[in-house]
Amino acid sequence: MNRIGSAKYIVSISLLLPFISLFVWRNAWWPIVTAALWTFITIVVWVYSERKEQRIRLQRVERALQIASIRTINHHRHDWMNDLQVLYGYIRMNKQERIVQYIEGNRERMAAESRIAKLGVPSLVTYLQSFRTMTHSVQLSVDIDGDLDLEELPIDREGVALTLIDLLNMYRSGIKQGTGEPAKLTLRLYRDDKSLHAVFFCDGEWNDIGDSMHKIKQRLRNSPLQPISSEQSLAELPLKAELRG
Repeated sequence: MNRIGSAKYIVSISLLLPFISLFVWRNAWWPIVTAALWTFITIVVWVYSERKEQRIRLQRVERALQIASIRTINHHRHDWMNDLQVLYGYIRMNKQERIVQYIEGNRERMAAESRIAKLGVPSLVTYLQSFRTMTHSVQLSVDIDGDLDLEELPIDREGVALTLIDLLNMYRSGIKQGTGEPAKLTLRLYRDDKSLHAVFFCDGEWNDIGDSMHKIKQRLRNSPLQPISSEQSLAELPLKAELRG
C-alpha cells in the first residue's frame, strides 16, 4: 500500500474515535461537534488524497505512453536508416532491378502501416504500431482488408480494441522465447455486411498451450468478439463481432 492509500486508510479508521466518544459522553455537547468536525476533515482529506492519487496514475500513464512513443519512433528511425543504407548499396552497384523491388516492398509496408493508422481507435493504433518495440520473439503482421475504420462501424469499438490488445498480449507472453527464429503472428481484420471479422494466425512454439488457450477463452467471455467455431485453435483463431442494427 502506497503512502496515499495508507493515509486514506488511517483517516477512515480515525473516524471511529469521535463516534466512540458519542457513546461514552452521551450527555455532553462537545462529542457531537467533534464528530461533525472530524467527519468534515476526513472527507476533505479523502477527496484530496483521491485526486492526488488520480493525478499520479495519469502521470504514470502519460509517461508510459511517452516512453512507448519514443521507442516506436526510434524503431522506425532505425528501419529508415537501414532502408537508406540498402538503397545506397544498390545504387552504388547499379542494380536497378533490385532498387525497384526494394522500393516496391517498402511501398507495400508503408501502405500496410497507413491502413493501421486508419483503424480509428487510438489505443489499438498505438499498440499495433509499437508492437515491434515490445518483443523480438514474435513478428506481427497486420492484414487489413481495405480502409477499415472501426469508428464508422456500429459496434463496441473500445471493447473490440481492448479485446484485440489483450489477445495479442496473451499470444506475445504465451509464445516460447529465445528459440531461434521469431514466431510469426498475423492478425487479419475485415468486415462484411453483418460482422467485423478478426482472425489470428500463429506459427510458433508455446510455453503451455493448454494454459494459453484457457486464458484466451476466459478473455473472450462477454467480449464483443466471439469465436466463429466451437473448435478453437491457437494456430488459427477466427473471431467476429456482430454489427448492430
